[in-house]
Amino acid sequence: MHHLSFMRRFTTAVAVTSAAVAIVFAGPAAAEPKPQTVDVAAAVSQLRTSVANNPGALAALDKLAAEGTVDVALPAQPFQIPATSDIGQNGGGPGVYGSGIALDMDGFRLGFFGGPGTISPNQGNAKLEVMWLNLSSGQSGTAVLSEHQDVPVDTTIRTAPLNTGAGLIVAAVYGNLWHRWSVPVSEAHPDGFAYQLGTIQQPSFGAVTR
Repeated sequence: MHHLSFMRRFTTAVAVTSAAVAIVFAGPAAAEPKPQTVDVAAAVSQLRTSVANNPGALAALDKLAAEGTVDVALPAQPFQIPATSDIGQNGGGPGVYGSGIALDMDGFRLGFFGGPGTISPNQGNAKLEVMWLNLSSGQSGTAVLSEHQDVPVDTTIRTAPLNTGAGLIVAAVYGNLWHRWSVPVSEAHPDGFAYQLGTIQQPSFGAVTR
């Protein structure tokens, strides 16, 4: 079977980056900080303002069910609202697809994991993007998720390091992504892989502090 569970993907993604974030927990024990929350509707409204000249980002936000609150996470935790797509997690039809993720590896990055099989190293004619906003400073931007190594342990596709500044970051991942899995070599599959394109219907939204 080429389908991996959502939690197995997340567990692997976190394991790959655990060494990078371990330093966060390596210091002396301290009082547990009070949890922060973000109002999703208010954050999406601010994101909308920050991408006012980006029709694709605005269209993605129109599809986000922006209500309620989410707890603010640390890097290496999945976004609180997962993405849905036209192929879902297993490639069989619309449904929950995967999640954005914030990573602290060689700098702060935003990424995504999910969908059937593995992430294809060739993303021709596909484009997965993230819009982000630093609620603490007002700094914002968009970036393409294009960094991925074609090895089994790399279950995410990521941006280059982002200069978001420190503070409370909200972000949403949208667009489409190629997946692949091994099949017998044949005329239809000369490279030994089958491919499927997933298109996000509802973005994955998250709030993270750094």
